[in-house]
Amino acid sequence: MDFEILKQQIEKAAKKAFLEVYAQHGAEKIYSFALYSDEGAMTVCPATNTLAMLENADNDDALYYKYEPAEWKYEMNGAEEEFNAICTQLRAELDEHDEDDGWFEGFQSKLYSSCIEVLKKLKKDNFFSQITGEDIFLIFTVSEYEFETEDLKNIITGLNNNKYKDEYLAWMDTWGS
Repeated sequence: MDFEILKQQIEKAAKKAFLEVYAQHGAEKIYSFALYSDEGAMTVCPATNTLAMLENADNDDALYYKYEPAEWKYEMNGAEEEFNAICTQLRAELDEHDEDDGWFEGFQSKLYSSCIEVLKKLKKDNFFSQITGEDIFLIFTVSEYEFETEDLKNIITGLNNNKYKDEYLAWMDTWGS
């Protein structure tokens, strides 16, 4: 798989997804965007959340709902056709190498880093802030998978240099307490 082409496809899909969700729900004050995958490296999906959704969140778990894309209001919304095409490509590639564990680990790692690189590029290009007028929280995550603490901190600090970064890192410090 040509990961440079894949990154271009993910970037195009991410932009389209964000623009679609913003056009429909911008009045709800979008504050976050995520790309996420799964442990099997078969998917790439977008997620977006709004401050309006957080107003209804349980206070005891407010930070969880604020920062966990699986709980966000607009999970898997936007650019459905583009993301479905990416997922189809990923599954076809995985089917070709079904029994090769060594290959899979490299593939999974390249997919995850490609998603992170796309988010970094969109941030560097001010894509989100040009649309919303604000910095937003960005994250890459994987369902049913936990990054090592330092890896997750690196993802958060690499994608965010705003109030969300500090709050997320402080929240991380409470995990396991």
